[in-house]
Amino acid sequence: MLETNFFSHPTAVIDDNCTIGEGTKIWHFSHIMSNCKIGKKCNLGQNVVISPEVVLGDNVKVQNNVSIYTGVKCEDDVFLGPSMVFTNIINPRSAIVRKDQYVETLVKKGASIGANATIVCGNTIGKYAMIGAGAVITKNVQPYALMVGNPARQIGFVSEYGHRLKFNESGYATCPESQQQYKLSGESVSLIY
Repeated sequence: MLETNFFSHPTAVIDDNCTIGEGTKIWHFSHIMSNCKIGKKCNLGQNVVISPEVVLGDNVKVQNNVSIYTGVKCEDDVFLGPSMVFTNIINPRSAIVRKDQYVETLVKKGASIGANATIVCGNTIGKYAMIGAGAVITKNVQPYALMVGNPARQIGFVSEYGHRLKFNESGYATCPESQQQYKLSGESVSLIY
């Protein structure tokens, strides 16, 4: 393991060849497997498992009871809610070894995934998307999308601060907290300023 200035609870297990960024905190009964790359100022809650070769950006928050499997990459500022689930094989079978068939999942900058949500492998969660608690993601999610249900469906858009956006007749919306301006063009949203 490459040593940096991070906190690890005495009950946590960190395997060889991991890179863990400065200011990261790893809590009770968590297991960081070999060859992981964990960024700066991450917080890994109790009973978190990070499988081999997973990459987490800076300031990623992983709540209790989350397993992040090989093939998953989370960019900076991602939030993973309690007991949410990633998969990494499309057709798992106990008696058939498919370690060479992991399917990649990408969670883009600033996205939040709610408690008990499931992310089926092979999908990309767009930047600043919000996945509701218990949602099941079976397809790619566009940036700023608000997704709920099983299977998940888009019911709107959210700001970078996580507020639901209300667009006027001209297709503009303002985040009530940050005052950032957003533009709706067709089926996609972009930050104006």
